Amino acid sequence: MRKVLLVLTAAEGKRTLLIIYPVNITTYSLKMHKKIEHKVLLYFKEAKIMARYTGPSWKISRRLGFSILENGKELNKRPFPPGQHGQARRGKLKDYGLQLQEKQKLRFAYGVTEKQFRRTFDRAAKMQGKQGENFILLLESRLDNLVYRMGIATTRRQARQLVNHGHIQVNGARVDIPSYQVTIGQTISVQEKSKGLTVIKEALESTVSRLDFVNFDEGNMSGTYLRFPERSEVFADIQENLIVEYYNRA
Repeated sequence: MRKVLLVLTAAEGKRTLLIIYPVNITTYSLKMHKKIEHKVLLYFKEAKIMARYTGPSWKISRRLGFSILENGKELNKRPFPPGQHGQARRGKLKDYGLQLQEKQKLRFAYGVTEKQFRRTFDRAAKMQGKQGENFILLLESRLDNLVYRMGIATTRRQARQLVNHGHIQVNGARVDIPSYQVTIGQTISVQEKSKGLTVIKEALESTVSRLDFVNFDEGNMSGTYLRFPERSEVFADIQENLIVEYYNRA
């Protein structure tokens, strides 16, 4: 049996990756080639979802039974999981399933990777107080989240893009890292050349109210992180103790 190495290419962002796949030359065919290509594409699709989900947010909200956009619109029309069997009766989740579901709710809501999520959780363990509450405070202190809380963006995904593209300043200095930890008293503002962006104007026009731990002056397009949010102000229906149990399980 003679084997050769099949070399395939796949685009991942700005990079082109080479995939080396061993095949049996005696049985190799075009049909097999297509199957291998399909497996490679499926692998990258799954890997992308594990890193940071970029698909429909409503689909995730319906699957988890939780509004990750915090407006409840995802569940108003179809309050059941997506798919052909979405309305079928669902079995009761065991302890691990409940813990995992609670973790996924919060991770998808803030739109962070599993690695970032776990790193933030470990940082919360080194702080005084309850680890679960500290964990949420750290997530709320992310720059992309505060841009969203101030109404500069309509979603956290949009806020992350604004930060990535360099439209946001912290204390007058441009910061393009969405995970940047903002401290109490720091000022977040829109770059002078970015104040005319349609996406920012539309977001500010659609903002009805803001939470009390931030303020924002729409005239100057700048706001301040006033204090840490109280636990009851953000994701009050999340049981953070289940997330702590998930990561601390034996």
